[in-house]
Amino acid sequence: MKHMEVVGVRVEMPSNQPIVLLKEADGERYLPIWIGGVEATAIALAQQGVAPARPLTHDLFRDVLDALGTGLEAIRITGLSDGIFYAELVFDNGVEVSARPSDSIALALRTGTPIYAHEDVIEEAGIPIPDEQEDQVEAFREFLDNISPEDFGRKT
Repeated sequence: MKHMEVVGVRVEMPSNQPIVLLKEADGERYLPIWIGGVEATAIALAQQGVAPARPLTHDLFRDVLDALGTGLEAIRITGLSDGIFYAELVFDNGVEVSARPSDSIALALRTGTPIYAHEDVIEEAGIPIPDEQEDQVEAFREFLDNISPEDFGRKT
């Protein structure tokens, strides 16, 4: 398992499909995950520290966890099959629950929970970009502008 950091939410063009971009905390590989618009908004708001006037679903889930005295220990991106990513919520009492990565990431940002990805998922879908090479980072940004879900075997 590799510790991942949330870089941010991007929009893939021309389909306007949101992508959440994760990066290895101690490496140079990035993991793009296609997500829905609602989840993209929830992730972006959490990253910006914006508290909505009324709780969003992820805020409600965080508040329920607090009320029940239960916490999240980790978020794990566990698999990739036919272009669909899979994740698990790992609670501090040892219980694991299957979840979508987008919801898991939105919740992790609200609770300060670390995010991990299985090595095989990063091997399959990760994109290596050395931090010290700015021209490659720019090439990656251009890659994001031109990539489509079909490039990862996902059908739209």
